[in-house]
Amino acid sequence: MNLTLGMIGLGRMGGNMSRRITRAGHVVIAWDRAVEARVALAGEPRLVAVVTLEELVANLSSPRIVWLMLPAGAPTDETLQRLVPLLTPGDVVVDGANAMYKDSQRHAATLAERGLLFVDAGVSGGVWGLENGYGLMVGGDVAAVRAIEPVLRALAPAEDRGWVHCGPAGAGHFTKMVHNGIEYGMMQAYAEGLALMRAKSEFALDLPQITEAWRHGTVIRSWLLDLTAEFLAHDAALESTAPFVASSAAGCRN
Repeated sequence: MNLTLGMIGLGRMGGNMSRRITRAGHVVIAWDRAVEARVALAGEPRLVAVVTLEELVANLSSPRIVWLMLPAGAPTDETLQRLVPLLTPGDVVVDGANAMYKDSQRHAATLAERGLLFVDAGVSGGVWGLENGYGLMVGGDVAAVRAIEPVLRALAPAEDRGWVHCGPAGAGHFTKMVHNGIEYGMMQAYAEGLALMRAKSEFALDLPQITEAWRHGTVIRSWLLDLTAEFLAHDAALESTAPFVASSAAGCRN
């Protein structure tokens, strides 16, 4: 069953997710406050970029599905404050931000007072998700998740895997928070191991060659290792990489 849904937020994640959804045959009515983000999607089949939130809602039939891919916190809260009065009972709102799960529980309760359904969706896949698919961890009532299931199947690497209904509202973002903590721990472990080998100058270890070998047959192989090996193959000294990691506010919190 093909759906028409609204997508709010057309950055690196929201834009590519919109593309993947439409390539599966669904229709996306898309909005971003940045004109450039809307223009970037011009010409995509089954995708209509609109200028206002009001226009987005007007182009959706009830029960509507509106998916937000915005930064967590104030940007999401402020957009929900504008969006919710435009919706009607039975509509579904999906928050795909790296939100604090307690915020998602709060949003679910607030929207329920107006008869609206809420799904919190932890989304993993980054800029590679368009081609590879996205890992999706969702929380919410069964009816709400069932309503967006065709979209989940379109976004996931395959219809029958890569997405999971974790539990009630908040469970999706809680699971994604733990996922991110594991991810950061793995990256730290790779970084420390590579630093140890680089420091052992007497062996003149070839890090690109070693990481490439580790990708095959070892118990530490992973997609993160694939990306590391690919990067080292082009910049073994990491001269183009600053020793700084910006916080995305997506780490583990109680």
